[in-house]
Amino acid sequence: MKAAEVHKFSADEIKVEATRLRRRLFDLRTQSVTEKIEDTSQFRKTHKDLARVLTELNGRKAKVAKAAKDSAAAAVAPTATAATGAKAATRGKVATGAKVASAAKKSGGKS
Repeated sequence: MKAAEVHKFSADEIKVEATRLRRRLFDLRTQSVTEKIEDTSQFRKTHKDLARVLTELNGRKAKVAKAAKDSAAAAVAPTATAATGAKAATRGKVATGAKVASAAKKSGGKS
């Protein structure tokens, strides 16, 4: 199976193919235990096919996640700047208070 073939599959077909390939690997391992396997290269071929299928599936999941993240960031962007400005102002006050408390602690509470 080539990667170009996997690209043409739908998401459901990819999941079915991954299940089929996992079952095929299980069957090959079972055959190897009973010493009935004739072509040992099937392990490698099946494993590589499974890797191709799972890579495509994970790539599609990543694209969907990135698209969702980008659309969510675009929808929140205008309000995020106002909230960030408020947080920055608050942080300045907290940092100043923390510096004063830290200095007081170092000097033993004496001013």
